[in-house]
Amino acid sequence: MYERLISLIGQDKFDIMQNAKVLIVGIGGVGGYALEAITRSGIKHITIIDGDNVEISNLNRQIISNQNNINTPKVDVAKERILSIHPDANITTYNYRLDKSNVDDILRSDFDYIIDACDDIDAKLLLIEKSLKYRYKLISSMGTANKFNPNLFEITELSKTNNDPIARILRKKVKELKINKKIWVVSSTETPKDNGNVLGTNSYIPGMAGLMCASYVINDIIKSD
Repeated sequence: MYERLISLIGQDKFDIMQNAKVLIVGIGGVGGYALEAITRSGIKHITIIDGDNVEISNLNRQIISNQNNINTPKVDVAKERILSIHPDANITTYNYRLDKSNVDDILRSDFDYIIDACDDIDAKLLLIEKSLKYRYKLISSMGTANKFNPNLFEITELSKTNNDPIARILRKKVKELKINKKIWVVSSTETPKDNGNVLGTNSYIPGMAGLMCASYVINDIIKSD
């Protein structure tokens, strides 16, 4: 199944990949693609958290969605999809939103990486704080709404982002908390289109962010000794 990946990175790195433990928060447009990529890279110890059901509006951008699973919890849909790809995967699901009341219970588990693919500012800030407390490596997706150019996405430090409304808010909150550690994010330098109060999305921008989050995890494993 993974012969072509092993030929690229070697058996030793692949073995490390298989044993990595990853938490993905949010299994929507960004998180669904991140989950897909890490699964197809051999990572099999995965925890996912999302409190939403699949909706018709998800069909234009969320890889887990189709006409047959509308109104089904996203974590259930995602788990079924992942096991259809990698039957030996060890998938833990939480069908609720991450917040102050449950974050420590979740993060007390032994993770190597956190992929923050949620759209809740408070949850993102919590994950930044707690990843430092528990010493987990974190990659956080910033805003994907109202953007159209995939070439302008990059993996960078939160402090170096621009033209990203979500990153702007987080930078301020992180500064208020006096956090001076590097916080790695996926962010686009594209100026968001002005759609009034509508958050427009297309089929590939959230996926681009999710794949880049996955690439952060995968490449960090490959370069580790």
